[in-house]
Amino acid sequence: MKPELAWHFLAEKNGRPVYRNEKPAHAGDVLTHADPLVLCESGLHYSTKPIDALRYAPGPWICRVRVGGERKYECDKGVCRRREILWMVDATPLLQALARSWAASVLHIWDAPEIVVRYLATGDESIRAAAEAAARDAAWVAAWDAARDAAGAAQNAEFEAALATVEREIAAKGDE
Repeated sequence: MKPELAWHFLAEKNGRPVYRNEKPAHAGDVLTHADPLVLCESGLHYSTKPIDALRYAPGPWICRVRVGGERKYECDKGVCRRREILWMVDATPLLQALARSWAASVLHIWDAPEIVVRYLATGDESIRAAAEAAARDAAWVAAWDAARDAAGAAQNAEFEAALATVEREIAAKGDE
């Protein structure tokens, strides 16, 4: 089977990416798995879309990976025999910006408090707690449900575009 590019998230310990066993992870790492492949149980997991990988993220470190060997894929995730980390980045700022953007995209369906609108527009951490408190009412729950239901192709395209920019920046640093 021809290798393919995919996405995988890693956990974080002391500000650095780690595998589930807390072993440090690095770009260039190649993992292999010899036991039977069973989704959610055994093998090296991945997703072909970053938005799908995010659903299973144990932490904020997103990795662009090349998967190879025998593979099984269902719905939004797969498991494989070989996974190589091509590059990785702490996606926390990117994920926070995307979450604000996605939440702001449904502001039209509820009468959001001004503090919430301001936080979503600016990401100003000094007003985050106040915005969260103001958003904890039934209208926010309804808006969040609508946003989640509307999620899909458009959000994945936005996520992939942002990651493509990150990938270009990483490649440019490597060319220096």
